[in-house]
Amino acid sequence: MTGPVPRTLLCTGDPNGIGPEIAVMAARRTGCAPVLVSDRAVVEWAVRVTGGAEVVRDHHPELPPEPGTLDLIDVGALPAGAHRPGTVDAAAGRATLAYARTAIRAAAAGAYPAVVAAPHSETAIHAAGVSFTGYPSLLAEVTGSPADRVFLLLVGGGLRIVHATLHRRLADAVTDLDADRVVAAGRALHQALDRLGVPGRTAVFGINPHAGEGGLFGDDDERVTAPAVARLREEGHPVDGPTGADTLLAANEHAGYVAAYHDQGHVPVKLLAGRTSVALSIGAGVPFCSVGHGSAFDLAGSGRADPEATVRALRTLADRKQVATA
Repeated sequence: MTGPVPRTLLCTGDPNGIGPEIAVMAARRTGCAPVLVSDRAVVEWAVRVTGGAEVVRDHHPELPPEPGTLDLIDVGALPAGAHRPGTVDAAAGRATLAYARTAIRAAAAGAYPAVVAAPHSETAIHAAGVSFTGYPSLLAEVTGSPADRVFLLLVGGGLRIVHATLHRRLADAVTDLDADRVVAAGRALHQALDRLGVPGRTAVFGINPHAGEGGLFGDDDERVTAPAVARLREEGHPVDGPTGADTLLAANEHAGYVAAYHDQGHVPVKLLAGRTSVALSIGAGVPFCSVGHGSAFDLAGSGRADPEATVRALRTLADRKQVATA
């Protein structure tokens, strides 16, 4: 006798943004029956503003999904009266983290196969007094993984780009970048592509234009990316570079790429995929996917937000072919 099919956890992100609405709409559109992780009042509000009539049911793992029902792990993180759609607020920032932490712990314990998270607001989280650089750092914290070994893999527009550094001032990102971190990002990328069924070679972007042009534009690539590529090759990984990002992206002949800093990887994916890109956090052992867009506070409560990226995130974790063709 078999038990119930494990279900993906879907955090609603910042409760004052569009996260609750797109989470509810995405749950309707996918066949994987995700379990929402949020506050009951927030989810019931999202059902109403999106024109739905679902019953919000307290989730129990032994209960199978039912038509017209949304299963919820009620975190109880947002104080009564603190749900203020369209407002950047510290209470909402704390709730965002509470939803994600609850889901990551449950998945890490083996009760659920994966976590998808709707968009957060770094401004709201920082207003709550929490130092935060994105979901990868939170995933590392909750799972006890080294923070410098959990990376963001942005997928969309036919590109898969892992970021060796993420939300940092550009000068700090370049200063902090070293060969060890690039090697770790390259390893994580190869492992993720293998698990997702995406074969092929990868490549490392140069830090400077033309990967430094043999020292003409600084020695960063000679010190950092070139030794990193050599080490990855010695480990048996099929990797090319370092080469200028523009040259590599123009050819687009690789299964994935390692970017040195945030905009080097985000700009091409966002240009090609827009708001439909998805963001995988890799390296912590818990399958975790979020969306490549923000909380859109100006749309919160309108019911007009587009859930497509959240739908793609759910399907990405449910079906490896989604990553192969994204």
